[in-house]
Amino acid sequence: MRIKEICFFFGVRKMIEWVKQLNKAFGASFVWLICLIYFTQGFRSFVWTAVSYQLKDNLKLSPSASQFVSSIAFFPWSIKPLYGILSDCIPIKGRKRIPYLVIATLLSLVPWPMLGIDSNLRSSQWHLTVLLTVQNLGSAMADVVVDAMIAEAVRSERASFAGDLQSISWLSMAVGGIWGSLLGGYALTNLQIDKIFLLFSVLPAIQLLSCGLVGENSADSKVSHDSANSSNSHPVNGNGNILDEDNILLKKSSASATRRKRSQKNGNKRASMRTKSLIPEKGNSLISHWFHSLKTATYSLLRAFRQPVILRPMAWFFLAQITVPNLSTVMFYYQTEVLNLDASFLGTARVVGWLGLMLGTFTYNRYLKTMKLRKILLWAHVGLSLLTLLDVILVSRVNLAYGVSDKIMVVFGSALSDAVNQFKLMPFLILSGQLCPPGIEGTLFALFMSINNLGSTLGSFVGAGLASVLNLSSGSFDNLGLGIAMQVLCTFIPIAFLFLIPKEATGISA
Repeated sequence: MRIKEICFFFGVRKMIEWVKQLNKAFGASFVWLICLIYFTQGFRSFVWTAVSYQLKDNLKLSPSASQFVSSIAFFPWSIKPLYGILSDCIPIKGRKRIPYLVIATLLSLVPWPMLGIDSNLRSSQWHLTVLLTVQNLGSAMADVVVDAMIAEAVRSERASFAGDLQSISWLSMAVGGIWGSLLGGYALTNLQIDKIFLLFSVLPAIQLLSCGLVGENSADSKVSHDSANSSNSHPVNGNGNILDEDNILLKKSSASATRRKRSQKNGNKRASMRTKSLIPEKGNSLISHWFHSLKTATYSLLRAFRQPVILRPMAWFFLAQITVPNLSTVMFYYQTEVLNLDASFLGTARVVGWLGLMLGTFTYNRYLKTMKLRKILLWAHVGLSLLTLLDVILVSRVNLAYGVSDKIMVVFGSALSDAVNQFKLMPFLILSGQLCPPGIEGTLFALFMSINNLGSTLGSFVGAGLASVLNLSSGSFDNLGLGIAMQVLCTFIPIAFLFLIPKEATGISA
């Protein structure tokens, strides 16, 4: 016991020193904001567990209808590049990040108090869907903006801290996910759902206040500084010509005053009229610049994405999502209604799932980085098909004949599935990073993640359709075994398209 205490002490001490180094490099307020945002993203499991029970118990939705609502609500995660392009090309009051982060935080905050206070909004499927979609819009936008802030922060002299900043971000999300899952199950057992919605709104509120602690340099000031230091006088954002013409007018005015004192007053009037006439031109030039930036960014993104070396692997990851129907909502209904598993236990199972995800990440980085991606993805899908068979065993109740409880099946199935899914996600992240051409890395990577999210959303739609066809509803799970068997067979479909993945690609090089 003494050895464990010593190891724990040195581990905490090392983490504290690590955070101090980051605070010194980036500023304590910046590191706090980054950790808070990622912690909130992970802690969302606290409130979304309550949303699942709201759809099931209070709105009395069928599994397919509940999964349909969730799929629509999570759609904003499928259009993440749009938020990146907007924040890159259209500054708000000269700033590209903090204003958009404030807007995103407001969007993610406002729906929860509304749902917590107004029972009519909670009881309406339409209103609930709209508010959950708005909340996900804010969360997805905040995710894109904070990724851009991290990318900008680690440039130039602070690039050596890039890995540390990413690590503490993912660590914050994992800690948030673990605590959110644990407390979410406990809260559902002891609190009403409206109180859970109100409690969760505290985190986005703190995030909103924390946005004011982080400063951001004005994009206009940076442009002016670069323009002043350049050897030529090319206009930037339409401001260069206006400043040059104003200077010319002032010089002419001054020269005229030395020659003719009588014309000084008229010269000043003409200069003033000239400046006023340029103001609309400045506004039009700024709008034109924004439109040109949006157009250029979009064309560059599409041009890069159409390259076969990028399009083919992304097509595989998209197919791998949509060809496998997602029956997770149906299994949630089955676990709560037939197996009688309570919210507290399901929260614990999700914690084990987070630990499995972290184990999968460690295993991949330690042992699988040098393996061909095709081989990793092949065995990942074979492993997923075998783990899905555990659900067949659970539904058929064969586990009870061998003395294995339902809780053990659910816990180990959750942990192993999340670990194997991480084997599938890590190659996607690595390949995405390797395929991004310079200059548009952030936006293109956001596009890759959006493709993955869109595939997951469509896979949920496919699962909802399958549940509807098989007549799987609350209290009617006779065909659930057949649905899971079809899911197992569909898991092998992406294997047939592995030729889309670069043959020699590994976790180190594409």
